[in-house]
Amino acid sequence: MSAQLERDVRYLKRYAVVSTLAFGILALAAFRQQAPQSPENPEKVKFTEIDVERINVVEPNGMYRMVLSNRPRSIGPIYKGKPFGYPGGGRPGIIIFNDEGTENGGFTFTGSKDPNGRVRASTHMSFDQFNQDQILVLSYSEDPRGRVTGISVLDRTNVDILDLVNERDSIQKAHAADTAALRRELTNWATRPRNGQPMAAQRMFVGRDRSKSALMSLSDPQGKVRLRLAVDSLGAARVEFLDADGKVSRAIA
Repeated sequence: MSAQLERDVRYLKRYAVVSTLAFGILALAAFRQQAPQSPENPEKVKFTEIDVERINVVEPNGMYRMVLSNRPRSIGPIYKGKPFGYPGGGRPGIIIFNDEGTENGGFTFTGSKDPNGRVRASTHMSFDQFNQDQILVLSYSEDPRGRVTGISVLDRTNVDILDLVNERDSIQKAHAADTAALRRELTNWATRPRNGQPMAAQRMFVGRDRSKSALMSLSDPQGKVRLRLAVDSLGAARVEFLDADGKVSRAIA
């Protein structure tokens, strides 16, 4: 390399460093100008309007407390600060976390119409049992089968959700080559009681079902409906008492 070429390379390196520093200073100045600090609290910045794809609300130690995001940047399940279950990218909305950094519920929403005019939409707000899944749900869902809107209350086993997911993942790995066996084992995993309790049992639903009936269903600890109050799409009212096998033992119309 000639002496002239070496001098040119050194000059270009210095120029690149100086230009980068200058750009950073100008960008910081522009940001501070657009987002002025509050005179009452120098650490507080005020925005009139902001466009953002994701906001993480964190504790001083960096632990998530709430994540608000679009679909591509949405977060997957988190257990004590660590991802598990499935990747993010499918839950636009708000996800909240408990004191240990474990997901504790959230608010998600979707909605679209395909070229054939079929609607698929949902709005879902849920609150989770500690280290488990949702036990109080306010939801709306719509697809070609119809529309369901209501409030649900569930009982869940006290087994830690991470242990359940690890069980499921082991089953999927063990039977990956046998679809029928995999389906059978996953069904057994989902329906097998833990400590005498179902993995999940819906105890109450109040809302509107796909048949356009307004109803209230009350269920036993196994999730079997025992009392149903309904007003159907034609306005007819009915009260039903059901036995443990799901058969109506008494009805008032």
